[in-house]
Amino acid sequence: MASIESVLNTADLPDSPTPRLDAELLLAAALNKPRSYLRTWPERDLDAAQQAQFNAFMQRRRSGEPVAYILGHQGFWSLDLEVAPHTLIPRPDTELLVETALDLLPATPLVALDLGTGTGAIALALASERPAWQVTGVDCIEEAVALAERNRQRLQLGNARFVHSHWFSALPGQRYGLILSNPPYIRADDQHLEQGDVRFEPSSALVAGNDGLDDIRAIIQAAPDHLLSGGWLLLEHGFDQAVDVRRLLADGGFVEVESRRDLGGHERISLGRFDRE
Repeated sequence: MASIESVLNTADLPDSPTPRLDAELLLAAALNKPRSYLRTWPERDLDAAQQAQFNAFMQRRRSGEPVAYILGHQGFWSLDLEVAPHTLIPRPDTELLVETALDLLPATPLVALDLGTGTGAIALALASERPAWQVTGVDCIEEAVALAERNRQRLQLGNARFVHSHWFSALPGQRYGLILSNPPYIRADDQHLEQGDVRFEPSSALVAGNDGLDDIRAIIQAAPDHLLSGGWLLLEHGFDQAVDVRRLLADGGFVEVESRRDLGGHERISLGRFDRE
């Protein structure tokens, strides 16, 4: 039988941008151990069942399937979340939405809304950091709402809830002090849709018309009817869309409009405040 060290040294994932990390995550899952175990016991041999499970995982990864879908979970903020192919995989860039919301608004009571919640990542991260907030997440895919609710129950966050809704459709007359969204923002002809992990993710969570801004336009247009006076709207978007999103926010009556950069230096989110006065 092969040792942990030899298995990792011979693992072959030529098309992955992070081959060693992928192999370690998949091997740890096959062993039902944390990644630290691999470094602590590199000489330990795999038994036949563990080797077979690892080989199966690796074959799926070589076909391009994302590690998060193979393992069924993904870390986001301080949380470990269940994921599934009908939801977008939470990404580190989206943590900027959470960070900005926490920076803008105090820990006093607030009602917040996460549009297109998917796994519930944004809503649950905010609920975990702000116990006084009441956070609602909505999604138009019923399976996503059910998945987000499972994540909520497992994390025991009583100040979050999830609703089946296409944007604001199931929320008539409700107003919030904060609305956030990581909506679809990729152009329909973007070549990246045929590359890497996104090939396996739902196109409904990625694509938004010819310029990638259809859903952002719809949210900005509808948000004022659902914001309390002085409430904030925060939107994630593509690295080259900040100028257009700021213009849409300003044209929509928002003030204090700005964009903030992700760890890669790209303008990743834009935001504005809506004042009814």
